[in-house]
Amino acid sequence: MSVELLDGATIVNFVEDEEAFNGWIREHFSRLDTDGDGFLSYAEMLKELHTLRVSEADFGTDVKPDADELSCLYGAVFGQFDRDSNGKVDVDEFMMGMKNMMLAIAEGMGFLPIQMALEKDGFLMKAVQREAAKAFA
Repeated sequence: MSVELLDGATIVNFVEDEEAFNGWIREHFSRLDTDGDGFLSYAEMLKELHTLRVSEADFGTDVKPDADELSCLYGAVFGQFDRDSNGKVDVDEFMMGMKNMMLAIAEGMGFLPIQMALEKDGFLMKAVQREAAKAFA
């Protein structure tokens, strides 16, 4: 993890850069597709879903998350990606789901810069790295 400065525009700019965004999505999808069948199962996406940090325990409290509640939440998020409800997510569904998620984060964040702790290989970090590369190019 590292603490970075970003705003909604950083995320929007990354999503709108189709070459960078689509390339990162395809690379990330390939890493998640551990059986190489071209689809993400719920089990394959579960690792990614855990990175969403949705429980109090993810933020340093001693509250133990309810397993059924987390399962329901992760199932709902998976359902947002699985647009055709066939129980698996293809690369286009993954791309659309990530795009929608990132744009929702950007909208919620607004356009005033904030400092945030980001995962080393996460999508927000990729947006920050893209912005930094363009600034120094």
